[in-house]
Amino acid sequence: MASHDSSARAETPIAFIQAMVEAYRRRGLDPARALVKAQIAPILLKQPQACVTALQMEWMSEAAMRELDDEALGWFRRRLPWGSYGMLVRASVTAPTLGVAMKRWCRHHNLLTDDITLRVSTSEGLAHIDLLEHPERHDLGQLRELCIVSVLRNALGVACWLTDSRISLTRTRLHLPAPAHAPRYQVLFDGTVEFEPRAAPPMSRISFDAGYLNLPVRRDEGALQRMLQRALLLTVRPYRRDRLLVEKVRQVLAEHRGQARNADDVAAHLGLSTRTLHRQLKEEGASLQQLKDSVRRERALALLLKTRKPIKQVAAEVGFANDKSFMRAFRLWTGKTVEDVRGA
Repeated sequence: MASHDSSARAETPIAFIQAMVEAYRRRGLDPARALVKAQIAPILLKQPQACVTALQMEWMSEAAMRELDDEALGWFRRRLPWGSYGMLVRASVTAPTLGVAMKRWCRHHNLLTDDITLRVSTSEGLAHIDLLEHPERHDLGQLRELCIVSVLRNALGVACWLTDSRISLTRTRLHLPAPAHAPRYQVLFDGTVEFEPRAAPPMSRISFDAGYLNLPVRRDEGALQRMLQRALLLTVRPYRRDRLLVEKVRQVLAEHRGQARNADDVAAHLGLSTRTLHRQLKEEGASLQQLKDSVRRERALALLLKTRKPIKQVAAEVGFANDKSFMRAFRLWTGKTVEDVRGA
């Protein structure tokens, strides 16, 4: 749980390591071997302002999860054996969109434990992942902070991985008293971070642009197997790639075909300068022409497969002056002729 681009800076509060040590104590186990693996000197545990690096946090977390046989690190009444969180992702990877995937993820997490409840909600253009505590059922006690931060960060990491996107948080609200290391939370969560220990009900949440929920899930079983080899990175280090602008541009091109003929038109629809539009798309590994071709290709395929409109009419509807130039472009896009698709 450290900074966006470096595992070498010590920015993860020692409080999270202390919580893991407490989990060992509750199980009557010795954390010494895990601390050695993580290269964390025991004396740091007595220094409230001490920090460790992202890599040390990853090493300690993995060692503790394996030795405790609990991916929840002692937070809940029942253990979540190694592989539990991977199972949650596997249940979500076949979803068509992030919104569906995260609802599945939360629903299946709630089946694993009822000590907390997770849910996806939306309001005022924002999507939220909510974590509700049930102190009458189970008091998280000394492990509350690590539990809340880890579960929310894991949910965010899963969402980023599923969409191959860096999801920028707008706001984080935590049902915790502000700890001494509160300034470190600006590294843990984007956007505004608020501590609201007396709010009712006891709920923490992360919030982001609801547009992310419409992003397609871009992962498959093969990608899942590769990810699970180092799944802790989903929690420890956030993604850097943001595809939301790409999706917004695609939406403008699809919904405003007559008014989004060039970069100036698209930029105006999005409230950006043309220069900013090109720069941000480049940062996301895309170009306006690629997106235009993609939207036109999808529109053309839909018209060819779902209607019997003449080729000349299809060409006009996707923005071509004549059917010959459309057919050439279609073959470049798909490797197939229009006739091949119509005959399929």
